[in-house]
Amino acid sequence: MPVVIAVFLPIALGIVMLGLGLSLTVADFVRVGRRPKAVIVVLICQFLVLPLVCLGLLTVFGTEPVLAAGMMLLMATPGGTAANLLSHLAGGDVAFNITLTAIASALSVAAFPIIANLSLRHFLGGGPEVGLGFDKVLQVTAVLLIPVAIGMTIRRWRPSFAARMRRPVKIASAVILVIVVALALIGDRGEAFTHLGEIGAVALLMGVVNLTIGYLVPRLLRVGPRQAISAAMEIGVHNATVAVTVALSPAMLNSPRMALGPGIYALEILIIAPVFAYLVGRPLRRAAAEPVAADA
Repeated sequence: MPVVIAVFLPIALGIVMLGLGLSLTVADFVRVGRRPKAVIVVLICQFLVLPLVCLGLLTVFGTEPVLAAGMMLLMATPGGTAANLLSHLAGGDVAFNITLTAIASALSVAAFPIIANLSLRHFLGGGPEVGLGFDKVLQVTAVLLIPVAIGMTIRRWRPSFAARMRRPVKIASAVILVIVVALALIGDRGEAFTHLGEIGAVALLMGVVNLTIGYLVPRLLRVGPRQAISAAMEIGVHNATVAVTVALSPAMLNSPRMALGPGIYALEILIIAPVFAYLVGRPLRRAAAEPVAADA
């Protein structure tokens, strides 16, 4: 079983990131110049504010260190593929979502190892055996960056093929997420049931906090409502596949218990985010449904 997981997980994550690359173009990165303020606000929330908030919640709850480290791994990941769909359903700016995903995915290559290592050392001690060593950082970087680059290259030179493949790869990504979460829960069944209430409560609260901060902070800074909805989905719907893969993989952290938090969060956010999307999207839907006043 460990050999199967060691081979399957990196391949699975590679497929997920390939699918992300198929949906991106260089223009998605260039578009950041049109809304620099909004993008900067979202990225600061995603990679600085929310990891600190999560750290505070884990400390208040007194979460077991290994479980806490797993939640911090999740906070270091970019948005998941479901964020675009949920943003669309809520009336968000999907083009802005794609730009955020592109920038956040690029930044996470550097941010993920930093946040992961600081968190692991904080919760599990400072020994040299704790954390992601240089070789593991290279593995994480390769499995995040190379498939995205391949997907973008395919999109650039074979756009029709990329368009045909986008749907099958998205479906495969959803199936992979379910399998990876199942592996996380099955990998340490006894611990999963023992800590389900503890880590489930933290994950639920963190999901609500992520979505709320992701929406309210941009709105307070005068970012438009459609872009704020996109920000909330991008920040709330993390790419749990990355966190679970790094935690489970024998070549990386090899800790099924550490994968529990991200796995449970991935299940809970699929319930929380659609409800949140419906609530924040109501004013936009109401405004769109109102008849335009006739000219006098």
